[in-house]
Order: sequence, then structure tokens, then C-alpha cells
Amino acid sequence: MTTTTTERMRAWTGPAILSFGFRPFFLFAGIWAALAMVLWLGMLTGGLELPTAFDPISWHAHEMIFGYLLAVIAGFLMTAIPNWTGRMPIVGWPLAALVGLWLAGRIAVAVSEASPVWAAVIDLGFPVALVAVMGREIVAGRNWRNLPVVGIVALFAVANLAYHVEAMRGGNPATGVGLRLALAAAITLISLIGGRVVPSFTRNWLVQRRSAVLPTPFGKGDKVVLVTGIVAIVLWVIWPGQPAVGAALLLAGVAHLWRLSRWAGWLTGAESLVWVLHVGYAFVPLGFLAMAANAAGWITPAAGQHVWMAGAIGLMTLAIMSRASLGHTGRTLTASRATTAVYLALVGSVVARLVYGIWPEALGFRDLAAGLWILAFGGFAVVYWPVLVRPRIAKKVVSGQRA
Repeated sequence: MTTTTTERMRAWTGPAILSFGFRPFFLFAGIWAALAMVLWLGMLTGGLELPTAFDPISWHAHEMIFGYLLAVIAGFLMTAIPNWTGRMPIVGWPLAALVGLWLAGRIAVAVSEASPVWAAVIDLGFPVALVAVMGREIVAGRNWRNLPVVGIVALFAVANLAYHVEAMRGGNPATGVGLRLALAAAITLISLIGGRVVPSFTRNWLVQRRSAVLPTPFGKGDKVVLVTGIVAIVLWVIWPGQPAVGAALLLAGVAHLWRLSRWAGWLTGAESLVWVLHVGYAFVPLGFLAMAANAAGWITPAAGQHVWMAGAIGLMTLAIMSRASLGHTGRTLTASRATTAVYLALVGSVVARLVYGIWPEALGFRDLAAGLWILAFGGFAVVYWPVLVRPRIAKKVVSGQRA
């Protein structure tokens, strides 16, 4: 007898937080994004020493990409793939086991000084397990269209391995190929998924308001933009900082700006859940342009990379987490004042971090960026805690509006 997704969720009688993949991973991602930043500030000021094999900057970069971001990706995919394939979601204790793998990785990296090899093995357990589980679901559901998404997640496992190897060889993994490969995978994933959800959710919202202007449907132009971006970012992974690569990055940035301009984002100012998607995606082309500026010698690599890391990754994931949390728990899809404040805090953090990247002597902007980041993700954890840990409410959601 076939069990539906809803029946599988209702059959679970344990804690509500284990009733769907987005619940534990989004909550822990928000908490960790804020807590890891607090720990990093303590490491920078000398007030805290973690027994980790990484230097403070490398640990910070690793935990934001391979800790925070991978948790968000897990929550998103474990929620989206059952919808894509029609197969049952992973709930209950199997879900708890995956969360436990993620937590084990965070602890292992934090105390990796004693045994970097074992720390790497434990840390890699989560992305490898995630790829195996998601790949199985995609293949079993014959959902070949979304198989590349699993391939991109597999790149994170490869990038994470490279990051650990670079650290064990005495290099600086925060500037190495592992980080660039992970960033390339993240920006490609945002380009693919964002290219679906941003115009789709915008269209739904504008149709409700009977707007005469709607986002342009996905077409050949979008495919050209995606290929242009992938080529440029692959070249950047291999030859960062080269002038010729800078030209490719510049072209990709302009192409993605053109793509974004076709989604009618200027009409969405009345709803934060919608406009934040456009602002988050805007940091994808802005990141391409920033890295082109780095290739020209105008800004540092760290300043450019943070446009992608804090802007595109930070804001897009925060937008998706808040929207999906509301939609999949039966709540009205509209942003509260607290949610809007969280978005604005993160935008302020990105701007402050860029200023610090351009003007390194202004340490106040570094601290401001960190403080606003903590406010944004700590605020998300506080505001969405009851949403993520309590049972789903019986409330009708407008069709087509879930993440």
C-alpha cells in the first residue's frame, strides 16, 4: 500500500521538529550561523582558542560554507525532493541521524587539532550521506531533470575534502581551491534554483494583485546566462585573479543582471518575502562584477568573495528558510516586521563587510558586519523557533506559493 507524503508526516508521533527535513536543518543553520560568528570574533580578539587545526579565518570560512550552507541545502532538498519525485520524505529517527552527522562534523572540526585526518573523515560523513540519500530518491523517482542538483551537492563534498587537505599540508585553505570550488557550486546552485523560484513566486504574487507586468518565463536567454556564468566561475576556480578571467566574470555579471531585470522585481516592494528574493539574487551578478574588479586589482579577493558569501548565499538562504518555514507549516505567506528587520540587518551586514574589504583599516566596519550578521541569524532563530518546533497548523496556503 502506497503511503503519501502527508500520511508519512502524520504517522510520526515524535517531536514535531523531526516531522520534515527543513525543520531541524533550518533551525540549526540559523543558530550555527550566529554562534559561529560569535566564536570567530572571540578567536580574533584572543579571548577564545578552539583546539582546531584551522586558523581563525579558515575555520570561519569553513563553518559558514560547509557548516551553515550545507545545513540549509539539506533542509531545502529534503523538503523539495519529495515534491519533485512524489516519494516519501525522510522523517523521524533517520532524519535525526542525518542531523547528528552534521553536528558531529561541527564538533570534529572545532577540536581537529588532535587528529586532523579523523576530523576530516567525520566532517565528510554528512555531505557524503546527503548525496547518497538524495541521489537515491532522485534515481528511484526517475526525476532526471533534477539530478544535476545532486551533482552540485557532490561538489561540496569534493571541495570540503580539498579544504581539509590544504589545511593538513600547511596551506591557507581560506584562499585555496577548495573554497573556490565550494563557492562555485553554491553560486551555480543559486543560479539554477533561484532562476526557478524567484520568477515563479514573483509571478504568483503579482497575479494575485492583477498586475499587467509579469516576470518573463524561462527561455533560451536564461540558458545562455547560466552557461556564461558557469564558464566564468569555472575559469575563476582554476585561474583566480587573471585579467582574461576577469573579462569572463564581467560578462557573466552583466548577463545575470539582465536576467534579473526580466523578473519584475521593482513591483514587489510591498512584500518582503518577495523583494528579498530579488535582492538576494542581485548579489549573484554583483559578486561576478566584484570578482572582475578583483582581477583588475581594484579590490581584494576577500572583499569580492564576501559579496557572494554574505550577500548571495547569506540573503538567498535566509529568504528561502523563512519562506519555506512559513509555507510548509501552513502559515500565511507574508513577512512580519521582525522578518523584514532580519532581512535588512543582513543587507546592512553585507554592505559593511564590503566597506571593510575595500578599507581594511576600518575595523569598525568588520565588527559592524559581524554584529549585524549575528542579529540577522540570531533573530531568525528566535522568530522562527516556534514555527519550526511546533506542529503544523491547519491553515490553507495559496497554491503555488511554497518553496
